[in-house]
Amino acid sequence: MKMSAAKREELISKNRQEYGDRYGELHFLSTEEAGQASARRRDLLAALDGRVETGFGGTKLDCANLSPGCRICAEGGWSCLFINGRCNLRCFYCPTSQEEIGLPTTNTVEFRTPADYVAYLERFGFTGASISGGEPLLTFQRSLAFVAAIKKRFGAAMHVWLYTNGSLADGEKLRRLRDAGLDEIRFDIGATDYRLDKLRLAVGIIPTVTVEIPAIPEDLPQLKLKIVEMADAGVNHLNLHHLRLTPYNFEHLVSRGYRFTHGEKVTMPDSELAALELLHHALDRGGPPVNYCSFVFKNRFQGLATRRRNASFHIKPFECLTENGYIRTLTLLGRPEAIARQAEVFGEGGIAGELWSSGSSRERLLFNPQFWPLVDWSEFRLLIAYAACRQLPRVSYQNPFVTVKVSDKQQVIVERAKAVRDFELSGDKATLFARYFLGGEPVPTDLPEGCFTELAGFEGVAEGLQDYF
Repeated sequence: MKMSAAKREELISKNRQEYGDRYGELHFLSTEEAGQASARRRDLLAALDGRVETGFGGTKLDCANLSPGCRICAEGGWSCLFINGRCNLRCFYCPTSQEEIGLPTTNTVEFRTPADYVAYLERFGFTGASISGGEPLLTFQRSLAFVAAIKKRFGAAMHVWLYTNGSLADGEKLRRLRDAGLDEIRFDIGATDYRLDKLRLAVGIIPTVTVEIPAIPEDLPQLKLKIVEMADAGVNHLNLHHLRLTPYNFEHLVSRGYRFTHGEKVTMPDSELAALELLHHALDRGGPPVNYCSFVFKNRFQGLATRRRNASFHIKPFECLTENGYIRTLTLLGRPEAIARQAEVFGEGGIAGELWSSGSSRERLLFNPQFWPLVDWSEFRLLIAYAACRQLPRVSYQNPFVTVKVSDKQQVIVERAKAVRDFELSGDKATLFARYFLGGEPVPTDLPEGCFTELAGFEGVAEGLQDYF
């Protein structure tokens, strides 16, 4: 669905709010520049059409030969453990502070022992785990212990990979990681001026060797030369990331004169264009398979996987999980006598009690949408609510929560909170909601702005790469 003007203004407002007084320092694309960048991207995508496999609503390409870890991430089975929070290098593009060692952390939950993290992986049903940082080789013994514990428990059923800038890698460390069971290692060679010497040490030791770097526009000529060298060195995969702005890299990115575009977060359009051009170059000249991992893929699909996993601890039988991972609750609103009659209809129809509920209110009736045809809509209005669930290290006491016991010493709080205000529909609008979001009829691209464009964002996953504006 085409982005509405209202949605565009909402995103601009959020971007402005995130950066406050410093927002004015950013060079956002002018209308003319946005048009030129969009045209260039269309040309690149047209040239790639039929040569690459595009997936996940057009947000990721090439999907034909993803690394095992990327495949697990795309399928929603990945847990990323930040083994520490400190790095020995200072890459200008790094999105985080990298100042504190800290405890191993994922989803704000800290793990003091490898055994507790292993129990977490099992309890939440992950199939892949990565060791990230910071720089994991700064705390080598800690990283090694976590890799070994994961592989000892899961074996081949859990793919494990590690991210590194490579500067601290040596043959001994790599062999010990291999012996612990590490399946894949990913080198950010952008941190070391694209040197491949440390990477070459890993080839033949770690089963899968991947290069994972941001697509830096001014480095595109160098990368075009390096890509064949990567293949010759034994690199199995090249992952390209979309540069994005954060409060931590703000000074560095602005000082380089980069152009930015608004969106779910502020990103660099020229980084995306460079990634697509390098993908095209790799197909023409040879090189490892290239995966362009766009920011919108990360933001939409990694978030979706998290919402789905956590929702299982809160969703009720009369609720449904939308395609976008939100818990949807439908409620009939009406006069007490009409609600009572509808409850009788459900009861006389032999519908299990857990699939509908009137709770303590005489003017409301919650129901599973599969029973929509049994409702006499002349008597009711429809209330639609969306909730999202997240993991927390401790109770916030602001929203409903469940305590998930992971081990004798570890527990995780899964909290449920409203994702947006409730929507109230009646008459034809309720019918349209059922047609588009329950009945599977394609949502028109020219849907008028209003509540339906908002509903679409919670029901389905937005498609396409980030608009340039």
